[in-house]
Amino acid sequence: MDKSRTELLIGSENLKKIEQKHITIVGTGGVGGAVTLMLARAGIEKFTLIDFDKVSSSNVNRQVVAFEDTIGQFKVDVLKNILLKINEKIEVLTIKTRLNEENVSQFINNTDCVVDAIDSVNDKIALILFCKKHKINIISAMGAGNRYDEPNFHLTDIYKTHDDGLAKIVRKKLRENNVKSLDVVSSNSKPINCGRVIGSISYYPIVCGGVVASAVINKILKGEI
Repeated sequence: MDKSRTELLIGSENLKKIEQKHITIVGTGGVGGAVTLMLARAGIEKFTLIDFDKVSSSNVNRQVVAFEDTIGQFKVDVLKNILLKINEKIEVLTIKTRLNEENVSQFINNTDCVVDAIDSVNDKIALILFCKKHKINIISAMGAGNRYDEPNFHLTDIYKTHDDGLAKIVRKKLRENNVKSLDVVSSNSKPINCGRVIGSISYYPIVCGGVVASAVINKILKGEI
């Protein structure tokens, strides 16, 4: 992979910092898939990808792994293939399982940062609590569905979020478990009500993923990861 443009921007030493980090992505759908590709293009060369799900036809409108010819394939397998097309030096461990409270300790280890792009609230909470307990860097993506306006995602603390239903639920659970802070990427945009199924559009999860990726890279460059 030619990284000359990135090196021109941040310098060779910073590029080496990025290359040496191991990032774990939990949830490789709309947001998680976008985060992974942007981190790979920024220079990350070691990933663990955790997701039990397969590509479905309803994913094609927004997910980087979703094409007509990948429907039915495991998302982590499709994403791994794309990563190796970007940079053949990338190391990728794929885990085809649903991460939850019972197995989180088995799969989250020896990593520099976890990106939480999980949809399920219970699984999301289990991952966050485990990382907080064991002092593992984590950045969590909040709601990216039921919106189609101009995205305005930003990195903030979970306790400063508003107009985000997912963040509200997570916030309550973290408060109950005495977790004082959590880095999240959230939007101030008010969602619309699409009923029981969450509506989505192409650009929203991609923009969210871009902000998550930028948070990871900037924290690496600042020495926080």
